[in-house]
Amino acid sequence: MPIYFYSNTDEYAYLSNFAAHGFELGGAYWPTVEHYFQGQKFVETDPAYAEKIRLAKSPKQAKTLGRSREHPLRTDWEEVKDEIMRQAVLKKFQTHTQLREKLLATGDEELIENAPTDYYWGCGKSGTGQNKLGQILMAVRRQLRGDEN
Repeated sequence: MPIYFYSNTDEYAYLSNFAAHGFELGGAYWPTVEHYFQGQKFVETDPAYAEKIRLAKSPKQAKTLGRSREHPLRTDWEEVKDEIMRQAVLKKFQTHTQLREKLLATGDEELIENAPTDYYWGCGKSGTGQNKLGQILMAVRRQLRGDEN
């Protein structure tokens, strides 16, 4: 049976990029996966703005800052965004033992980000989205389990 996650109040909230489980990556501490992901959009083109995102008070604020187009995005963003997300999600679960155990405990269940307005990272309102975040979480789960390198 698929596992749907999205809300920060449900039992699978730890799967969300907004979950407050920070980690170190790229020589800096990031409060959430969302902070890291949004910051990476600008790390090459506007490092000061990327730092502002890293220091944002909440993942929601980090997301809002990351959606700004007043600062130039890195030119390769569309090519690298999935891998950047994978690296951050992996680091989060490598850093936090309890989260890793919870992720592994989901077994082989399909993980679906039930984001009603996101048809790329989530399943969208109609359920026809690409669910890229869910796919990354399942790949990280396999990697942590040792099923793949």
